[in-house]
Amino acid sequence: MKPIFITGIGTGVGKTMIAAIVTEALGAWYWKPVQAGFDEGTDAEWVGARISATALAADEGLRAAGEVRLGARANGSRVLPEAYKLRLPASPHIAAREEGVVISLDTLAEKLPVQRPLVVEGAGGLFVPLNDTEFMSDLAHRLHATVILVSRNYLGSINHSLLTAEACRVRGLRVAGWVFNDHYMDYEGEIVKWSGLPSLASVPFTEKPDAAFIREQALIMRPRLLEVLA
Repeated sequence: MKPIFITGIGTGVGKTMIAAIVTEALGAWYWKPVQAGFDEGTDAEWVGARISATALAADEGLRAAGEVRLGARANGSRVLPEAYKLRLPASPHIAAREEGVVISLDTLAEKLPVQRPLVVEGAGGLFVPLNDTEFMSDLAHRLHATVILVSRNYLGSINHSLLTAEACRVRGLRVAGWVFNDHYMDYEGEIVKWSGLPSLASVPFTEKPDAAFIREQALIMRPRLLEVLA
């Protein structure tokens, strides 16, 4: 299975929560290549606190091939370390510049973990800059990843969702479909119709996205993910 790249239609749309659910559903490993800002904790820490230490179900293809068995690592975690962990909570290219660092797609591709399946969480949306010339969309393309788009129901999300879908088409990204979340009105059918991309799941609003909620939603989402990603 190719890496799964989780991206959103903007910042604050529930990308990390959906990444945790997808990771749990697929019995996958989680990787946040670039973290910008960590004074209040990292996305990797948030996910690690909510997914199972062992996979929901090991990937049968890998087991049959005698490759990496998914499940607990030696330290009991399926969360992998960031390639770039930057202190400033800003666009990655700015946060990196503050520390005299240049984020390199070559470095990120070289650090791509070999464990499969793997869920990769981007930062913000597809056009968040990584450096002076490359964006999150370039990272998804470089990793040969299958993209899952996260859309949150809010006023304006139709426009943001359709722009994101169009960007994927222009950039030649392979998209598995949408995962929707939150409870403001119901734009999901229109977004699916106008984007031409299928719905994978709709995650209800919760004020407490704890481990029990993540696992519950993962069990619901798993059959559809396996169907689409087969």
